Amino acid sequence: MIHQTWNNKETVKKVICVHTNAAKYMVNRVLTEGKTYEVKNETDEFYFVLDNSGKIGGFYKDYFQVVQ
Repeated sequence: MIHQTWNNKETVKKVICVHTNAAKYMVNRVLTEGKTYEVKNETDEFYFVLDNSGKIGGFYKDYFQVVQ
């Protein structure tokens, strides 16, 4: 049940949203282009970030670019 403590977890890295052009889902409701998000967990395909709704959401990595 690690997902219940992700809000308090240390940030893994920071990413910036580069687009919200989703083919299937409406991600523009919870992500903003140009905004920086904190990654709380990461898999091969997804970043789990604290989104605009204040909750942790899993999004494809192609929406983001890693901030140096």
